[in-house]
Amino acid sequence: MRRKAYGRDFGLSSRMFLTMFLLGALYVGFFGLLLQTGASLGLIVVALGGLAFFQYFTSDKIALRASGARIMSPEQAPELHAMVERLCAMADLPKPRVAVIPTDVPNAFATGRSPKHSVVAVTEGLWKRLEPREIEGVLAHELTHVGNRDVAVMTFASFFSNVAAMLMWFGGGFGRDREGPPIALIAMAVYFISFFLILALSRYREFGADRGAALITGAPEQLMSALQKIASDMTRIPQRDLRQMEALNAFFIVPTNWKRSVGTLFMTHPPLEKRLARLGDIAAEMGRPVAA
Repeated sequence: MRRKAYGRDFGLSSRMFLTMFLLGALYVGFFGLLLQTGASLGLIVVALGGLAFFQYFTSDKIALRASGARIMSPEQAPELHAMVERLCAMADLPKPRVAVIPTDVPNAFATGRSPKHSVVAVTEGLWKRLEPREIEGVLAHELTHVGNRDVAVMTFASFFSNVAAMLMWFGGGFGRDREGPPIALIAMAVYFISFFLILALSRYREFGADRGAALITGAPEQLMSALQKIASDMTRIPQRDLRQMEALNAFFIVPTNWKRSVGTLFMTHPPLEKRLARLGDIAAEMGRPVAA
């Protein structure tokens, strides 16, 4: 049975919209300036467009290979499949493929270009260390990413930033008219502004997935407890093992370097204390008890 939505966070929605609007305005202005400089962009746009297309359609395969995850059948992981199936019914989502990552690092991620072509992966460490209700909170968070098509959103948001990065390094070879600001300097400004906007958007998507998990399960305290356990237990994992997983930090529910992060502006995820505070507010709205 699908879980009834409790409400909408209009503040979070408006910040996401504003960030996407600013990115769009930045990119429109970027190409307007490039046209004025007489830049020939056809080749670079086609090349990076092909790369983005490839990344978009193979994001699940790339993430699975990078993490060493194994797709599990219902017979191999019956409890995990049962959890995912139940949560998908609540969220009105098609059931994704289910994978397990052979590492003791407690974490999880979801990826895929659409709900019908997605995968949810959990680590052996997560399954071993968390209670079933906490695992449900984590899975609901990841399924919200799938339902919100966050892979598509972030791929689109970063595409023109990648164009700017390429022009930043090779901009001198793309201009025909040397009057006006150099292409490389324009591209550098666009790249750095978009870099921070994309990170902000990523943090908002994480807040949105946290909220989605609370609404799907109807129990925000489950995800709160899971986030606290994951973050706490990762401090006990050998640094060598954490470094092996760092490439997937943007996908993970809690980055492996969460404790070493300096400055919110440079983070892909919101600070843990802010996530917990927001979930606590949602719990209060729902009248759910939260342990102090």
